[in-house]
Formats: sequence, C-alpha cells, structure tokens
Amino acid sequence: MMPRVPKLVVFNKPYGVLSQFTPEGRWRALNEYIPLPDVYVAGRLDADSEGLLLLTDCGPLQARIADPRFKLEKTYWAQVEGAPAEVDLRPLQSGIELNDFRARPAAARLIAEPAGLWPRNPPIRVRKQIPTAWMEIGLREGKNRQVRRMTAAIGFPTLRLIRAATGALSLEGLQPGEWRCLEGAPETLLKALRGESA
Repeated sequence: MMPRVPKLVVFNKPYGVLSQFTPEGRWRALNEYIPLPDVYVAGRLDADSEGLLLLTDCGPLQARIADPRFKLEKTYWAQVEGAPAEVDLRPLQSGIELNDFRARPAAARLIAEPAGLWPRNPPIRVRKQIPTAWMEIGLREGKNRQVRRMTAAIGFPTLRLIRAATGALSLEGLQPGEWRCLEGAPETLLKALRGESA
C-alpha cells in the first residue's frame, strides 16, 4: 500500500463558521465546505472572524503550525470603529498590557480597505456618525480573541476581523467558502508556509 501523502488545506473561512466539523447552536461548521476525511484544524479562528484557516491530516505538521515557538507570523486585517492615527498604533508595536497577559510587540499599520474584499454576511453594524478604518496586524502569538482585545485596549473596537495570511500562505484567489489543497512531505509543506523554495 502506498504511504499517504500529507495534505495542507488552505481555506477561506466565512463569518459564522466554527473551526470544527460539527455545528453548534447558531454557528455552521466546516463539514459544509470541506469534504476531505481526516483533516484537522491547525490554529483556530473564532466563528465571528473570517479568513485563512489551515487544516492538515499530518499530526506533526499541525503541531508545528499551531505552536508559537515556530514563529509563523499570522497577518490580520481589522476594520475598527473610529479613525486611528499612526501614533495610536505605538502601544501595539511596543507590546500592550491586556488584563491577563502582556502582548508581544506586533507589526501594526494603517491600511486602505483591502482590494477585492468580499462583503460580509451579515454586514457589520455601522453608525453614521462614527467613521471606520482598517489596520493590518501581524502576530507571532495567538491568545484567545487577542486582536480584538488589542484594538479595544487602544480605544478602537474591532468590527470585522479577517486573517489574511499565515506565514507565506495567504487568501489570494480564494473567495469565502473556497479552499485549495497542497500535498507533499511535511518538510516541503513547512517550506511553503515559510516561503522557502522546496
């Protein structure tokens, strides 16, 4: 019997979908989108967040992706309430104290609304008198609801959160609910994640 070639699935998770294959309450699940057997989430994404979710059928690869010791940066786009200036981002860039831990310094910058961004379903709540803005935040750690907590701590609550990339793998070419599958030895797939040539 031929040995199984490990898979790495790159999925654009829609809003309202859990990072698991079983639905719960009002949230849908991955079983509606990914018909592959024996793949498991490597690094969760909250149901009310969107974007890049990685899945694999290779246990050691799953552990490497999820473990912050291996320094895979995750890039997020956050639409926030208010109009932050560059100076407002300094606490994120230098490391910010949250209730139960101090977040490490993050790459944070203001950006225009990302090109080709799909509409969220349902749309975010907009208040006519209050503007919104976009920021890009890069993290090498992943505590629960960390990006939302960080933007709230500087006075700009997150209205919409999208994970745009993990390492060198991005959402490019994927609409919500779409996925692509990479296959290869675990080291080859890790090199793809790190943006190194095989």
